[in-house]
Amino acid sequence: MQIELALMSEQGGRSYNEDACGHWHSERYLCCVLADGAGGHGGGDIASKLAVSHVLQGYASLPAHHPQALETLLRDCNRELLAQRAANPKLRNMHSTVVVLSIDLQDRNALWGHCGDSRFYAFRDGHLAARTRDHSLVQSLIDGGMLDEAGARVHPKRSELYSALGTEGGDLHISVSQTPFPLCGGEVLMLCTDGVWEWVPDYEIAATLAFATEPQAWLDDLGQRVRLAAAAKPNHDNYTALALWLGSD
Repeated sequence: MQIELALMSEQGGRSYNEDACGHWHSERYLCCVLADGAGGHGGGDIASKLAVSHVLQGYASLPAHHPQALETLLRDCNRELLAQRAANPKLRNMHSTVVVLSIDLQDRNALWGHCGDSRFYAFRDGHLAARTRDHSLVQSLIDGGMLDEAGARVHPKRSELYSALGTEGGDLHISVSQTPFPLCGGEVLMLCTDGVWEWVPDYEIAATLAFATEPQAWLDDLGQRVRLAAAAKPNHDNYTALALWLGSD
């Protein structure tokens, strides 16, 4: 299976970039992970990098291409983040969102998991085929019919999360796809932080695919749209996206 990867990660209007991402692959498996940290005293930067490195190391040692294994990997990552917080009082408020994509290159299917409001998108034939649902206040309002997607992007509490890595006990919520997503070839997959989707709605993300010739050009277009949409908010968030274009062989 031929896969083209592209990355965009910008600090936006912030003084430094607290997003992190990475990928690992073997002959059979590919894992991509993206995280968005927060917490002060440099904690966000540490949290997101820790999440990415821990997930990739854990996946490389035992590829987690099963819903239960993927959830276990993310819960183990949360325990590691909590341990780092406990060991350093300056990092006691650090936390991070995370979204993970696992692809079985042999069986040609994908699984994903996430915690927080960093998202996974899957497009097929140019149309949105799957997307994660945020662990956030505004997502709960959408689910309850009290808010639409457009309203969610401008809601004053749009950044309020119900869960993120660095959450204790029963308050931790991790969502993992339960059914393998078949990859027939031609799909476009993307992991991104809220710094992207806050400014570029889902329908616009999908529409840009019709004009993109390759993955980096697509992400460059999305980045330009973020900058234009956020022009009136000079301190807007970091924005990061990792795109995968699957060949139609």
